[in-house]
Amino acid sequence: MAARILEFQDVELYYDRVYALRGVTLELTEGETVALIGANGAGKSSILRAITGLSRIKSGSISFRGERIDGRGTASIVSKGIAMVPEGRRVFPYMSVQDNLMMGAFTRTDRGENRRSLESVLERFPRLKERLRQTAGTLSGGEQQMLVIGRALMARPQLLLLDEPSLGIAPKLVQDIARSIVKINRDDGVSVLLVEQNSRMALSISHRAYAITTGNVVISGESRELLNDSRIKAAYLGGAV
Repeated sequence: MAARILEFQDVELYYDRVYALRGVTLELTEGETVALIGANGAGKSSILRAITGLSRIKSGSISFRGERIDGRGTASIVSKGIAMVPEGRRVFPYMSVQDNLMMGAFTRTDRGENRRSLESVLERFPRLKERLRQTAGTLSGGEQQMLVIGRALMARPQLLLLDEPSLGIAPKLVQDIARSIVKINRDDGVSVLLVEQNSRMALSISHRAYAITTGNVVISGESRELLNDSRIKAAYLGGAV
């Protein structure tokens, strides 16, 4: 049985006096892609912020590979092998695609290893290879999303956190990004925690999922089963993908 790479136990998180997470318990095992689905403001992104130390939890515990990480600084957490792709495609717009990618490896000093990482990312995202000298701000939204995912992969993470990667992306490129997430998990062996409002896409490419509503986990299970769950269909799959 695969080992647990991430564990949330009864996590409470508040912004001022308003709760964002209330008693959230979830886990992710080695080699899994787990999706967090739910409406905007449900608490999905707060889970990612709690993992990376950007928001401090009030109670409960967060463990990565069996070690408590809640209460640690963000730099310390990231150094353990966690990379996050935030919502909003935050590229360095006046820097080249190549320089943006190399920013993901700024903590690594082995030039040969960095070169191999760059080659791997460009193989994963051929569009970026075609635009290597282009400034990042001139890329399309979908290409910028590929860029920020590639930049995170330059750190060679064990756990990749993705916050709404399909948001504002053309449908054709959403399919490309979805396929890339599957390959990153399957071929590179990176565990993935995916926050996504496009519930059908998220359930189609993940192994398991948690449905989040107002800071609580309300439904969880195997993604292929949740695709056919009447509660999920009614709440999250009613609209067009």
